[in-house]
Amino acid sequence: MATMLDYIHEEEPMLLRILDNFSKKTETELENCQNILVLATGSSYNACLAAKVALEQLGNVTITIEEPYHFQHYGKLSSAIDTVVAVSQSGKSASTIYALEALEQSELYTIALTSNLESSLAQKADRTIDLNIGVETVGFVTKGYVATVLQLMLLGLAIGQAKGLPKETIQQTIDELRQLVKRIPSIIEVSEAFFKRHEAIFKLSERFIGIGYGANWGTVKEFETKFTETVRKPSQGFELEAYMHGPYLEADSQHILFFVETVDENAKRAAMLRGYMEPAVGQTFTVTAGISKEENVLGLEIEGESILSSLVMVIPFQLFACRTAAAKGIDLSQRIFDNFDDVLKSKL
Repeated sequence: MATMLDYIHEEEPMLLRILDNFSKKTETELENCQNILVLATGSSYNACLAAKVALEQLGNVTITIEEPYHFQHYGKLSSAIDTVVAVSQSGKSASTIYALEALEQSELYTIALTSNLESSLAQKADRTIDLNIGVETVGFVTKGYVATVLQLMLLGLAIGQAKGLPKETIQQTIDELRQLVKRIPSIIEVSEAFFKRHEAIFKLSERFIGIGYGANWGTVKEFETKFTETVRKPSQGFELEAYMHGPYLEADSQHILFFVETVDENAKRAAMLRGYMEPAVGQTFTVTAGISKEENVLGLEIEGESILSSLVMVIPFQLFACRTAAAKGIDLSQRIFDNFDDVLKSKL
């Protein structure tokens, strides 16, 4: 029986396979993509948020991400939207399928991103992008999350290519993504060592907060989802500036704050916030793309564009979620709320 940890270790070969399968053939139907509506929920939503900056820059497009249920019942379709991307790893998310159905008369170009090519979602879209991960049997998705981030970045490249993005830029981006993926075994290794050093703090803490900026806003939102699902303690992920507008007021000694930092104009601001909050909370940790020997800083030593970093910056948090749950005595192989989808009809 596969475990969450097994899937984390499978991420490197899976992502390399996706990169190997990327087609450099120009897709002319993408050249008119300018304003894209993305429909996704849960980890799929977080992945879209993590890929948004790269997708916008590589494809020269504007991205709007919506929760599909809210959009279908309360939203309004902008006349500027020309393309819809519906994301569901299983292809069975009821809200995403119904929202896409509601747009069938709009004549918009629709793309489904899923690992189930036979799903209702795939059948309703003009084009389907295969996540290329097979079936992920563990409910706390890990492979599916990083695959979604990568496939959306590659969609940005495909759109950019259709609009004339230089071949050199496309190849350089592919090379940078490949180097990031090849760092995954090392990222897992240093993350395991970091957890072991601080296991007692992870085990005893009752409140977990992630703070990030840029593409890694999506990373801390996925941190929120994974810790909520597995550790089952109050957990939240905040965009850097948003945390400063009220949420900091609840800080106390029960809180662990995780800062996700890349080389960016906001790195200094994040460091200032960390320094300010340290006396008020139980512990602050930083996960940085750079190099660090500080006790409370996990340095992943990755290079390249910060807009691509969200592909791998999530991996320490996937591992921390798995290890913290075990430290707290939670058996993730034991299913809970097993009839939830049947009763609430959240998946078809």
